[in-house]
Parts: sequence; structure tokens; C-alpha cells
Amino acid sequence: MVALVNERIDREALVCCLRQDSDGAIVTFDGVTRNHSRGKAVLYLVYEAYESMALKQMYELRDQARQRWPITDMALIHRLGRLEIGESSVFVAVTSPHRRAAFEACQFGIDTLKRDVPIWKKEFYADGEAWIEGQE
Repeated sequence: MVALVNERIDREALVCCLRQDSDGAIVTFDGVTRNHSRGKAVLYLVYEAYESMALKQMYELRDQARQRWPITDMALIHRLGRLEIGESSVFVAVTSPHRRAAFEACQFGIDTLKRDVPIWKKEFYADGEAWIEGQE
């Protein structure tokens, strides 16, 4: 349940694969591309990654979450390539017997992924383009 993908993220299928009868909570974060950033209209985005390192770090992130919280499982999926406005760029799902652990692990997952994993975003505007660094 850790992947870099070039196609649309199938959120429902991921949640179905993760969920077990012992789970009382499923918490998800769906990062969606928006049509504006930094005062400019965004036409579309492109994501690139240092794929082998990104995947390694995503697996480590999932392992850290499993050690810190009593969760059942965690999915970390990030899109690469061109994304249109409204498409999911990143999806994190956490299953757990209890909601608090699921919420905390999900927030840890997205915050750590955005901060540490070598995935880069380029925004395209009517009058140019820009690589965006770090968390906004």
C-alpha cells in the first residue's frame, strides 16, 4: 500500500483493501490539485520524484507510524506526471481499531511525506511555470 503512480488514484479500492473487521476507524487525507496558488491561477501541475529514494522513505514512514500508533495499516500513494485541477495528487489512508490513533497517524503520514520525501511539484500558469519547494 505504498506507491508512486502515473494514473488516477482509486481511493475507494485502497480503502477497501485496507479495511479489516477489527477496524473501528478509517481516516483518509486526499490532497487535491487546486486552481490557484500564491496569487496566480494554476492551469495544471506536474509531479516528479527521485523514485527509488521516495519509495524507500515512504515505506519507512509507514513503518514509523505502525511503531508509534496502534494502527492496523496505512496506505501512502502519490501521483507523478501531469495532473489536472481537481485530481488527487496524494492519498493517505489509515485503519485502526480506534479513531485517535488513525487521526494522529494520518496527519503524521501526510506531514512527513510532504516535508521529507523527494517529490517535487511544478505549477503551470498562463504566464509561466514554477517549481514549488517545501510545504505551503
